[in-house]
Amino acid sequence: MAKLIYSAISSLDGYIADEDGNFDWAMPDEEVLAFINDLERPVGTYLYGRRMYETMAGWETDPSAADQSPRSHDFAEHDFAEIWQAADKVVYSKTLETVSTTRTRLEREFDPEAVRQMKASAGRDISVSGPDLAAQAFRAALVDECYLIVTPIVVGGGKRSLPNDVRLKLELLDERRFDNGMVYLHYRTRT
Repeated sequence: MAKLIYSAISSLDGYIADEDGNFDWAMPDEEVLAFINDLERPVGTYLYGRRMYETMAGWETDPSAADQSPRSHDFAEHDFAEIWQAADKVVYSKTLETVSTTRTRLEREFDPEAVRQMKASAGRDISVSGPDLAAQAFRAALVDECYLIVTPIVVGGGKRSLPNDVRLKLELLDERRFDNGMVYLHYRTRT
């Protein structure tokens, strides 16, 4: 059975974007992006809400479009683009009319039972991204593991990385500190 993994880059105070919707402070450097690539390689399907899909769709044709920072780490970006393009994508949206990327299908509603079936039949892991969609997966007890990368910044408010109304016990499986001050935390959910 495939695992459903929630991945996020978060501020120290638990936000994926600040109050203005900015997340430029979360852009990984080459070391972190290469590490993320290794985490993403086993993923066969990405589950996205509309906003996260629109953010990630830049990886379809131009990896630099998804990187809003002036830094350049072309090899790691190219590697991530290849990983992302090779995976299937499911976008959950009531407002998006069509999808613009290959290997992508549009679903109008998040159906926990359909995701359970997807996990049971998938040969590779599944990633859920975007805090709103992930919250639905957490509430349905679908998330098996969390990959959190914490950035050394406090933004004071914005879009929370984890849902407020879900309580979970977690088991720390791995951790890593990067030269830029970011920290990776890998948890398994416990029932």
